[in-house]
Amino acid sequence: MAKRTYLLDTSVLLTDSKSIFSFGRNDIIIPLKVLEEIDNHKKRQDGVGVNARHAIRILDNLRAKGSLQKGVRIARGKGLLFVKGYNSEHCPKDLDINTPDNQIVVTGLTEKQNNPDRKIFVVSRDVNMRVKCDSIGMLCEDYKAEQVVKDRDDIYTGFRTHLIDDEIIDRFYEGEDVFLEKGTVKLHPNEYVMLVSSSSEKKTALARFTSFSKPLRRISDFKSGVWGIKPRNKEQSFALDLLMDPEIKIITLVGRAGSGKTLCAIAAGIQQTLEPKSRGKGKKDAPIYKKMVISRPVQPLGRDIGFLPGTMEEKMVPWLMPIQDNLQFLMGNDKITLETYMKDGIIEMEAITYIRGRSISNAFIIIDEAQNLTNHELKTIITRVGEDTKIVLTGDIEQIDNTYINETTNGLTYAVEKFKKEDLAGHIILQKGERSKVASLAAKLL
Repeated sequence: MAKRTYLLDTSVLLTDSKSIFSFGRNDIIIPLKVLEEIDNHKKRQDGVGVNARHAIRILDNLRAKGSLQKGVRIARGKGLLFVKGYNSEHCPKDLDINTPDNQIVVTGLTEKQNNPDRKIFVVSRDVNMRVKCDSIGMLCEDYKAEQVVKDRDDIYTGFRTHLIDDEIIDRFYEGEDVFLEKGTVKLHPNEYVMLVSSSSEKKTALARFTSFSKPLRRISDFKSGVWGIKPRNKEQSFALDLLMDPEIKIITLVGRAGSGKTLCAIAAGIQQTLEPKSRGKGKKDAPIYKKMVISRPVQPLGRDIGFLPGTMEEKMVPWLMPIQDNLQFLMGNDKITLETYMKDGIIEMEAITYIRGRSISNAFIIIDEAQNLTNHELKTIITRVGEDTKIVLTGDIEQIDNTYINETTNGLTYAVEKFKKEDLAGHIILQKGERSKVASLAAKLL
Protein backbone atom coordinates (compact mmCIF):
# COMPACT_ATOMS: atom_id res chain seq x y z
CA MET A 1 0.00 0.00 0.00
CA ALA A 2 1.25 3.44 -0.94
CA LYS A 3 2.54 5.64 1.84
CA ARG A 4 0.02 8.10 3.25
CA THR A 5 0.17 11.31 5.25
CA TYR A 6 -2.25 11.69 8.17
CA LEU A 7 -3.14 15.11 9.60
CA LEU A 8 -4.40 14.69 13.17
CA ASP A 9 -7.17 16.85 14.60
CA THR A 10 -7.14 18.01 18.25
CA SER A 11 -9.89 15.53 19.13
CA VAL A 12 -7.63 12.59 18.23
CA LEU A 13 -4.81 13.57 20.60
CA LEU A 14 -7.25 14.40 23.40
CA THR A 15 -8.82 10.96 23.01
CA ASP A 16 -5.56 9.02 22.71
CA SER A 17 -2.32 10.81 23.54
CA LYS A 18 -0.34 7.94 21.96
CA SER A 19 -2.26 8.13 18.68
CA ILE A 20 0.83 9.14 16.69
CA PHE A 21 2.15 5.58 17.15
CA SER A 22 -0.96 4.05 15.51
CA PHE A 23 -0.29 4.86 11.85
CA GLY A 24 2.54 2.48 10.96
CA ARG A 25 5.15 3.79 8.51
CA ASN A 26 2.92 6.62 7.33
CA ASP A 27 3.85 10.24 8.04
CA ILE A 28 1.89 12.43 10.47
CA ILE A 29 1.21 16.17 10.46
CA ILE A 30 0.26 18.05 13.62
CA PRO A 31 -1.10 21.52 12.73
CA LEU A 32 0.19 24.42 14.83
CA LYS A 33 -3.42 25.23 15.72
CA VAL A 34 -3.77 21.75 17.26
CA LEU A 35 -0.82 22.50 19.56
CA GLU A 36 -2.58 25.68 20.70
CA GLU A 37 -5.83 23.85 21.41
CA ILE A 38 -4.04 21.09 23.31
CA ASP A 39 -2.30 23.71 25.41
CA ASN A 40 -5.70 25.17 26.34
CA HIS A 41 -6.73 21.79 27.78
CA LYS A 42 -3.57 20.87 29.69
CA LYS A 43 -4.72 22.29 33.05
CA ARG A 44 -7.95 20.27 33.15
CA GLN A 45 -8.11 17.76 35.99
CA ASP A 46 -9.76 14.99 34.00
CA GLY A 47 -8.86 12.42 31.36
CA VAL A 48 -8.81 15.05 28.62
CA GLY A 49 -6.29 17.08 30.61
CA VAL A 50 -4.17 13.96 31.23
CA ASN A 51 -4.11 13.19 27.50
CA ALA A 52 -3.25 16.81 26.67
CA ARG A 53 -0.27 16.83 29.03
CA HIS A 54 0.93 13.42 27.86
CA ALA A 55 0.67 14.40 24.19
CA ILE A 56 2.73 17.54 24.86
CA ARG A 57 5.44 15.47 26.56
CA ILE A 58 5.57 13.01 23.64
CA LEU A 59 5.96 15.85 21.14
CA ASP A 60 8.63 17.51 23.28
CA ASN A 61 10.62 14.23 23.39
CA LEU A 62 10.47 14.05 19.60
CA ARG A 63 11.51 17.70 19.33
CA ALA A 64 14.70 16.84 21.23
CA LYS A 65 15.62 14.39 18.44
CA GLY A 66 15.41 16.87 15.57
CA SER A 67 13.39 19.54 13.81
CA LEU A 68 9.63 19.04 13.90
CA GLN A 69 9.38 21.39 10.94
CA LYS A 70 11.60 19.15 8.80
CA GLY A 71 10.24 15.90 10.26
CA VAL A 72 11.32 13.58 13.08
CA ARG A 73 11.22 9.77 13.01
CA ILE A 74 8.48 8.78 15.48
CA ALA A 75 10.05 5.42 16.33
CA ARG A 76 11.77 2.52 14.63
CA GLY A 77 9.50 1.20 11.89
CA LYS A 78 7.33 4.34 12.05
CA GLY A 79 6.98 7.34 9.76
CA LEU A 80 7.97 10.97 10.25
CA LEU A 81 6.11 13.53 12.34
CA PHE A 82 5.81 17.16 11.19
CA VAL A 83 4.40 20.24 12.87
CA LYS A 84 3.15 22.67 10.21
CA GLY A 85 1.17 25.84 9.77
CA TYR A 86 -1.18 26.94 7.01
CA ASN A 87 -1.29 29.35 4.07
CA SER A 88 -4.48 31.42 4.18
CA GLU A 89 -4.42 31.69 0.38
CA HIS A 90 -5.57 28.07 0.20
CA CYS A 91 -8.68 28.77 2.32
CA PRO A 92 -11.95 28.32 0.39
CA LYS A 93 -14.01 31.51 0.14
CA ASP A 94 -16.89 30.12 2.22
CA LEU A 95 -14.68 29.21 5.20
CA ASP A 96 -13.80 31.67 7.94
CA ILE A 97 -10.04 31.40 8.40
CA ASN A 98 -10.35 32.78 11.94
CA THR A 99 -12.16 29.61 13.06
CA PRO A 100 -9.79 27.09 14.71
CA ASP A 101 -11.29 24.08 12.90
CA ASN A 102 -10.93 25.83 9.55
CA GLN A 103 -7.28 26.63 10.26
CA ILE A 104 -6.69 22.91 10.81
CA VAL A 105 -8.49 22.05 7.57
CA VAL A 106 -6.55 24.69 5.61
CA THR A 107 -3.30 23.24 6.98
CA GLY A 108 -4.29 20.05 5.18
CA LEU A 109 -5.17 21.96 2.01
CA THR A 110 -1.81 23.75 2.13
CA GLU A 111 0.03 20.44 2.44
CA LYS A 112 -2.04 19.01 -0.41
CA GLN A 113 -1.03 21.92 -2.65
CA ASN A 114 2.65 21.52 -1.72
CA ASN A 115 2.62 17.74 -2.23
CA PRO A 116 0.04 16.94 -4.94
CA ASP A 117 1.29 13.36 -5.34
CA ARG A 118 0.72 12.43 -1.66
CA LYS A 119 -2.58 11.16 -0.24
CA ILE A 120 -3.34 13.34 2.77
CA PHE A 121 -6.03 12.22 5.19
CA VAL A 122 -7.52 14.41 7.88
CA VAL A 123 -8.19 12.23 10.96
CA SER A 124 -10.82 13.59 13.35
CA ARG A 125 -13.27 12.38 16.00
CA ASP A 126 -15.39 15.44 15.17
CA VAL A 127 -18.23 14.47 12.80
CA ASN A 128 -18.66 18.04 11.52
CA MET A 129 -14.95 18.30 10.80
CA ARG A 130 -15.13 15.16 8.64
CA VAL A 131 -18.21 16.46 6.80
CA LYS A 132 -16.47 19.81 6.19
CA CYS A 133 -13.36 18.08 4.81
CA ASP A 134 -15.39 15.90 2.49
CA SER A 135 -17.31 18.91 1.15
CA ILE A 136 -14.10 20.66 0.03
CA GLY A 137 -12.45 17.57 -1.45
CA MET A 138 -10.19 16.59 1.47
CA LEU A 139 -9.81 12.90 2.31
CA CYS A 140 -10.92 12.26 5.87
CA GLU A 141 -11.66 9.45 8.33
CA ASP A 142 -12.49 8.78 11.95
CA TYR A 143 -9.81 7.66 14.40
CA LYS A 144 -10.39 3.93 14.72
CA ALA A 145 -7.39 2.68 16.69
CA GLU A 146 -9.48 2.25 19.87
CA GLN A 147 -12.64 1.08 18.12
CA VAL A 148 -13.22 -2.48 19.32
CA VAL A 149 -16.40 -3.11 17.28
CA LYS A 150 -17.57 -1.78 13.90
CA ASP A 151 -21.14 -1.09 14.98
CA ARG A 152 -23.10 -1.02 18.24
CA ASP A 153 -25.10 -4.05 17.04
CA ASP A 154 -21.86 -6.04 17.16
CA ILE A 155 -21.34 -5.46 20.89
CA TYR A 156 -21.24 -8.64 22.94
CA THR A 157 -24.63 -9.21 24.59
CA GLY A 158 -23.65 -11.77 27.24
CA PHE A 159 -26.57 -14.00 26.26
CA ARG A 160 -27.48 -16.33 23.41
CA THR A 161 -29.96 -19.04 22.42
CA HIS A 162 -28.82 -22.62 21.75
CA LEU A 163 -30.91 -25.42 20.19
CA ILE A 164 -30.53 -28.70 22.05
CA ASP A 165 -32.11 -32.15 22.41
CA ASP A 166 -35.30 -32.34 24.45
CA GLU A 167 -33.97 -34.94 26.87
CA ILE A 168 -30.97 -32.77 27.79
CA ILE A 169 -33.32 -30.06 29.04
CA ASP A 170 -35.17 -32.68 31.09
CA ARG A 171 -31.90 -33.82 32.63
CA PHE A 172 -30.98 -30.21 33.43
CA TYR A 173 -34.27 -29.66 35.29
CA GLU A 174 -33.80 -32.95 37.18
CA GLY A 175 -30.56 -31.60 38.62
CA GLU A 176 -28.11 -33.64 36.54
CA ASP A 177 -24.84 -32.18 35.31
CA VAL A 178 -25.21 -31.02 31.71
CA PHE A 179 -22.21 -30.25 29.54
CA LEU A 180 -22.09 -28.52 26.18
CA GLU A 181 -19.91 -30.14 23.54
CA LYS A 182 -17.03 -28.06 22.30
CA GLY A 183 -17.56 -26.99 18.72
CA THR A 184 -21.37 -27.07 18.88
CA VAL A 185 -21.61 -23.44 19.96
CA LYS A 186 -19.19 -20.56 20.53
CA LEU A 187 -19.46 -19.22 24.07
CA HIS A 188 -17.48 -16.99 26.39
CA PRO A 189 -16.94 -17.56 30.13
CA ASN A 190 -20.01 -16.57 32.20
CA GLU A 191 -22.19 -16.15 29.11
CA TYR A 192 -25.86 -16.98 29.66
CA VAL A 193 -27.61 -19.52 27.48
CA MET A 194 -31.25 -20.19 26.78
CA LEU A 195 -31.50 -23.87 25.96
CA VAL A 196 -34.33 -24.41 23.48
CA SER A 197 -35.75 -27.86 22.78
CA SER A 198 -35.34 -29.02 19.18
CA SER A 199 -38.85 -30.52 19.33
CA SER A 200 -40.67 -27.57 20.89
CA GLU A 201 -39.67 -23.89 21.04
CA LYS A 202 -41.77 -23.44 24.19
CA LYS A 203 -39.58 -25.83 26.17
CA THR A 204 -36.59 -23.86 27.42
CA ALA A 205 -34.08 -23.63 30.24
CA LEU A 206 -31.79 -20.81 31.38
CA ALA A 207 -28.21 -21.49 32.40
CA ARG A 208 -24.79 -19.89 32.79
CA PHE A 209 -21.86 -21.26 30.81
CA THR A 210 -18.42 -21.29 32.48
CA SER A 211 -16.35 -23.67 30.33
CA PHE A 212 -16.76 -26.81 28.22
CA SER A 213 -15.06 -28.85 30.96
CA LYS A 214 -17.61 -27.78 33.59
CA PRO A 215 -21.37 -28.35 33.73
CA LEU A 216 -23.84 -25.56 32.99
CA ARG A 217 -24.62 -23.52 36.11
CA ARG A 218 -28.15 -23.01 37.30
CA ILE A 219 -29.19 -19.42 37.80
CA SER A 220 -29.63 -18.36 41.40
CA ASP A 221 -33.19 -18.21 42.71
CA PHE A 222 -34.08 -14.63 43.63
CA LYS A 223 -37.72 -15.21 44.55
CA SER A 224 -37.09 -13.57 47.92
CA GLY A 225 -35.31 -10.71 46.18
CA VAL A 226 -31.97 -8.95 46.64
CA TRP A 227 -32.44 -6.25 49.27
CA GLY A 228 -36.13 -6.21 48.30
CA ILE A 229 -35.47 -6.11 44.53
CA LYS A 230 -36.92 -8.99 42.52
CA PRO A 231 -35.96 -9.52 38.86
CA ARG A 232 -38.73 -8.63 36.41
CA ASN A 233 -37.20 -10.27 33.34
CA LYS A 234 -34.52 -12.78 32.43
CA GLU A 235 -31.84 -10.11 31.83
CA GLN A 236 -32.31 -8.75 35.35
CA SER A 237 -32.07 -12.33 36.66
CA PHE A 238 -28.78 -12.73 34.79
CA ALA A 239 -27.50 -9.41 36.14
CA LEU A 240 -28.33 -10.29 39.76
CA ASP A 241 -26.79 -13.74 39.29
CA LEU A 242 -23.50 -12.08 38.31
CA LEU A 243 -23.73 -9.34 40.93
CA MET A 244 -24.25 -11.81 43.78
CA ASP A 245 -21.46 -14.17 42.70
CA PRO A 246 -18.31 -13.29 44.69
CA GLU A 247 -16.13 -15.12 42.13
CA ILE A 248 -17.00 -12.57 39.42
CA LYS A 249 -14.79 -9.53 40.01
CA ILE A 250 -15.69 -7.23 37.12
CA ILE A 251 -19.20 -6.82 35.68
CA THR A 252 -20.47 -4.65 32.84
CA LEU A 253 -24.18 -3.86 32.61
CA VAL A 254 -25.43 -2.00 29.53
CA GLY A 255 -29.02 -0.92 29.13
CA ARG A 256 -31.41 1.91 28.36
CA ALA A 257 -32.76 4.25 30.97
CA GLY A 258 -35.18 2.38 33.22
CA SER A 259 -33.78 -1.10 32.50
CA GLY A 260 -32.81 -1.51 36.18
CA LYS A 261 -29.05 -1.85 35.73
CA THR A 262 -28.06 0.72 38.36
CA LEU A 263 -30.82 -0.24 40.82
CA CYS A 264 -29.85 -3.94 40.63
CA ALA A 265 -26.17 -3.07 41.11
CA ILE A 266 -26.83 -0.89 44.15
CA ALA A 267 -29.21 -3.44 45.70
CA ALA A 268 -26.60 -6.20 45.31
CA GLY A 269 -23.93 -3.92 46.73
CA ILE A 270 -25.99 -2.99 49.78
CA GLN A 271 -26.88 -6.58 50.59
CA GLN A 272 -23.29 -7.79 50.34
CA THR A 273 -22.00 -4.81 52.33
CA LEU A 274 -24.57 -4.67 55.11
CA GLU A 275 -25.89 -8.24 55.43
CA PRO A 276 -23.72 -10.86 57.19
CA LYS A 277 -22.81 -13.82 54.98
CA SER A 278 -24.71 -16.95 55.97
CA ARG A 279 -22.71 -20.14 56.59
CA GLY A 280 -25.81 -22.29 57.20
CA LYS A 281 -27.29 -23.68 60.44
CA GLY A 282 -27.77 -20.18 61.81
CA LYS A 283 -24.08 -19.31 61.64
CA LYS A 284 -23.08 -16.05 59.98
CA ASP A 285 -19.84 -14.36 59.01
CA ALA A 286 -19.09 -10.71 58.43
CA PRO A 287 -20.44 -9.15 55.20
CA ILE A 288 -18.51 -9.97 52.03
CA TYR A 289 -17.43 -6.33 51.52
CA LYS A 290 -16.52 -3.66 54.07
CA LYS A 291 -17.94 -0.79 52.04
CA MET A 292 -19.71 0.21 48.85
CA VAL A 293 -18.26 2.96 46.67
CA ILE A 294 -20.51 4.57 44.05
CA SER A 295 -19.18 7.01 41.49
CA ARG A 296 -20.06 8.53 38.15
CA PRO A 297 -18.36 10.91 35.73
CA VAL A 298 -19.06 14.60 36.05
CA GLN A 299 -19.77 16.06 32.64
CA PRO A 300 -17.95 18.23 31.77
CA LEU A 301 -15.54 16.27 33.96
CA GLY A 302 -13.33 18.27 36.27
CA ARG A 303 -14.14 21.75 34.90
CA ASP A 304 -17.54 23.18 35.82
CA ILE A 305 -17.71 21.76 39.33
CA GLY A 306 -15.36 24.43 40.71
CA PHE A 307 -17.78 27.18 39.83
CA LEU A 308 -20.53 25.76 42.00
CA PRO A 309 -20.94 27.12 45.55
CA GLY A 310 -20.38 25.09 48.69
CA THR A 311 -18.22 22.19 49.82
CA MET A 312 -17.10 19.31 47.58
CA GLU A 313 -20.03 17.22 48.83
CA GLU A 314 -22.47 20.05 48.07
CA LYS A 315 -20.97 20.55 44.62
CA MET A 316 -21.44 16.89 43.80
CA VAL A 317 -25.15 16.79 44.70
CA PRO A 318 -26.51 17.59 41.16
CA TRP A 319 -24.45 14.81 39.56
CA LEU A 320 -24.99 12.20 42.27
CA MET A 321 -28.70 12.86 42.76
CA PRO A 322 -29.79 9.83 40.63
CA ILE A 323 -27.61 7.61 42.84
CA GLN A 324 -29.03 9.28 45.94
CA ASP A 325 -32.57 8.60 44.71
CA ASN A 326 -31.84 4.89 44.22
CA LEU A 327 -30.22 4.61 47.65
CA GLN A 328 -33.13 6.30 49.40
CA PHE A 329 -35.59 4.04 47.59
CA LEU A 330 -33.70 0.91 48.65
CA MET A 331 -33.47 2.23 52.22
CA GLY A 332 -37.22 2.71 52.35
CA ASN A 333 -36.75 6.49 52.30
CA ASP A 334 -34.98 6.26 55.66
CA LYS A 335 -32.64 9.26 55.24
CA ILE A 336 -31.27 9.05 58.79
CA THR A 337 -30.04 5.45 58.35
CA LEU A 338 -28.55 6.27 54.97
CA GLU A 339 -26.75 9.30 56.36
CA THR A 340 -25.38 7.15 59.19
CA TYR A 341 -23.95 4.60 56.74
CA MET A 342 -22.39 7.41 54.72
CA LYS A 343 -20.97 9.12 57.82
CA ASP A 344 -19.41 5.82 58.93
CA GLY A 345 -17.83 5.32 55.50
CA ILE A 346 -19.79 2.14 54.74
CA ILE A 347 -21.41 3.80 51.73
CA GLU A 348 -19.35 6.33 49.76
CA MET A 349 -20.33 8.56 46.85
CA GLU A 350 -17.79 10.65 44.96
CA ALA A 351 -16.75 11.91 41.52
CA ILE A 352 -14.55 9.68 39.41
CA THR A 353 -11.93 12.45 39.33
CA TYR A 354 -11.12 11.67 42.98
CA ILE A 355 -10.85 7.89 42.62
CA ARG A 356 -7.75 8.04 40.42
CA GLY A 357 -5.26 8.36 43.25
CA ARG A 358 -6.84 5.75 45.52
CA SER A 359 -6.34 2.03 46.01
CA ILE A 360 -9.67 0.52 47.06
CA SER A 361 -9.70 -2.91 48.72
CA ASN A 362 -12.47 -5.12 50.09
CA ALA A 363 -15.18 -3.00 48.47
CA PHE A 364 -18.12 -3.21 46.11
CA ILE A 365 -17.50 -0.47 43.53
CA ILE A 366 -20.15 0.83 41.13
CA ILE A 367 -19.19 3.16 38.27
CA ASP A 368 -22.41 4.57 36.87
CA GLU A 369 -22.68 6.31 33.48
CA ALA A 370 -19.46 4.57 32.42
CA GLN A 371 -20.29 5.19 28.74
CA ASN A 372 -18.97 8.76 29.24
CA LEU A 373 -15.47 7.50 30.09
CA THR A 374 -12.61 7.15 27.63
CA ASN A 375 -10.56 3.96 27.51
CA HIS A 376 -7.73 5.67 29.34
CA GLU A 377 -10.01 6.95 32.12
CA LEU A 378 -11.55 3.52 32.58
CA LYS A 379 -8.14 1.86 32.72
CA THR A 380 -7.10 4.37 35.38
CA ILE A 381 -10.14 3.48 37.48
CA ILE A 382 -9.97 -0.31 37.13
CA THR A 383 -6.28 -0.33 38.05
CA ARG A 384 -7.32 1.25 41.40
CA VAL A 385 -9.11 -1.97 42.37
CA GLY A 386 -7.44 -3.76 45.27
CA GLU A 387 -7.80 -7.22 46.79
CA ASP A 388 -11.26 -8.73 47.42
CA THR A 389 -13.00 -5.98 45.45
CA LYS A 390 -15.76 -6.26 42.86
CA ILE A 391 -16.24 -3.47 40.30
CA VAL A 392 -19.46 -2.95 38.37
CA LEU A 393 -19.66 -0.70 35.31
CA THR A 394 -23.12 0.46 34.24
CA GLY A 395 -24.23 2.72 31.42
CA ASP A 396 -26.28 3.40 28.32
CA ILE A 397 -24.21 3.71 25.14
CA GLU A 398 -27.08 5.55 23.47
CA GLN A 399 -26.65 8.45 25.90
CA ILE A 400 -23.05 9.66 25.55
CA ASP A 401 -22.28 13.21 26.66
CA ASN A 402 -18.51 13.09 26.07
CA THR A 403 -17.56 14.91 22.85
CA TYR A 404 -14.53 12.73 22.16
CA ILE A 405 -16.11 9.27 22.15
CA ASN A 406 -19.05 7.45 20.57
CA GLU A 407 -20.99 4.18 20.86
CA THR A 408 -18.10 2.03 19.62
CA THR A 409 -15.13 3.84 21.19
CA ASN A 410 -16.29 4.63 24.72
CA GLY A 411 -14.72 3.04 27.78
CA LEU A 412 -17.75 0.89 28.63
CA THR A 413 -17.89 -0.75 25.19
CA TYR A 414 -14.11 -1.17 25.33
CA ALA A 415 -14.35 -2.97 28.69
CA VAL A 416 -17.16 -5.23 27.46
CA GLU A 417 -15.14 -6.43 24.48
CA LYS A 418 -11.78 -6.69 26.25
CA PHE A 419 -13.05 -8.64 29.30
CA LYS A 420 -15.54 -10.98 27.58
CA LYS A 421 -13.04 -13.85 27.39
CA GLU A 422 -11.97 -13.62 31.04
CA ASP A 423 -13.17 -16.01 33.75
CA LEU A 424 -13.40 -13.22 36.33
CA ALA A 425 -15.73 -11.07 34.21
CA GLY A 426 -19.42 -11.09 33.32
CA HIS A 427 -21.62 -8.97 31.08
CA ILE A 428 -25.28 -8.49 30.24
CA ILE A 429 -27.18 -6.09 28.00
CA LEU A 430 -30.55 -5.32 29.58
CA GLN A 431 -32.99 -4.85 26.74
CA LYS A 432 -36.29 -4.14 28.46
CA GLY A 433 -37.24 -0.99 30.36
CA GLU A 434 -38.99 -1.59 33.68
CA ARG A 435 -39.30 1.92 35.11
CA SER A 436 -42.83 2.53 33.78
CA LYS A 437 -44.91 2.03 30.67
CA VAL A 438 -44.43 5.68 29.74
CA ALA A 439 -40.64 5.51 30.20
CA SER A 440 -40.39 2.29 28.18
CA LEU A 441 -42.50 3.77 25.39
CA ALA A 442 -40.42 6.96 25.33
CA ALA A 443 -37.15 5.00 25.18
CA LYS A 444 -38.53 3.03 22.25
CA LEU A 445 -40.14 5.82 20.23
CA LEU A 446 -38.17 8.99 20.94
